[in-house]
Amino acid sequence: MRRVAGRLGFAALVALILFYTLFPFYWAVVSSLKSGADLFLVEAWPRAPAWGNYAAVFQEQPFGRNILNSVFVAGTVVLVSLALAASAAFALARVSFRGRGLLLGTLLCVSMFPQVAVLSGLFELIRALGLYNNLLGLVLSYLIFTLPFTIWVLTAFLRELPLELEEAAAMDGATPFVTLTRIFLPLMAPAMVTTGLLAFIAAWNEFLFALTLTLTNEMRTVPVAIAMITGSSRYELPWGLIMAASVIVTVPLVLLVLVFQRRLVAGLTAGAVKG
Repeated sequence: MRRVAGRLGFAALVALILFYTLFPFYWAVVSSLKSGADLFLVEAWPRAPAWGNYAAVFQEQPFGRNILNSVFVAGTVVLVSLALAASAAFALARVSFRGRGLLLGTLLCVSMFPQVAVLSGLFELIRALGLYNNLLGLVLSYLIFTLPFTIWVLTAFLRELPLELEEAAAMDGATPFVTLTRIFLPLMAPAMVTTGLLAFIAAWNEFLFALTLTLTNEMRTVPVAIAMITGSSRYELPWGLIMAASVIVTVPLVLLVLVFQRRLVAGLTAGAVKG
């Protein structure tokens, strides 16, 4: 009897967690299929779904261009972050030098800075480089918060790899670059996928830098483009269009997590158990 009660309690807890986590996304989908006064009706599914909201998002503004901008910026940030972080993590995890602990601590502190604390200085730097209202300016600015935690995760993962692998490669005459690219990188795949996916999500959803460093609709990324959606008058807030745009930009992230879920779990649990 006690075991049955325990299972029922566990099932109820799981159901509560699923409801709490999935209901906001479900309600966003429902709201995206409503327009006008129907938005104020409480119903599980709209009786006359307004599928036209999804088409109107692309017709009333360059939303397709905004999605491509986000894909370019987030993809480039991931590639640059992983390339730089892999080499930096190899040096921090495998090479002994004075100040290594201080450098890691500095990276940890930098990753905790709030974005607004560096916004004014970053704005002047981007303007001085001539990258204002340019996607490369967003890539450069996003590296500020993606690169530190990428280095941290890869450094922790590299420390768990056996030292014998590096020693065997050195005896065969492999250079540090060959050791990193041909021996360690294949073993780092779970950690690379995990950090790459987290960096992609962070860059995809970033709003403050994108709002400050871009000016025209053609250069905006999707979070800013969604915030700029307006109605036909100053008194109208088109929640149907906003929710439709939000659903459109959320689906790619959900698909990415589903595709890489196995490597994502492996990367998150790497190093949790030592052999």
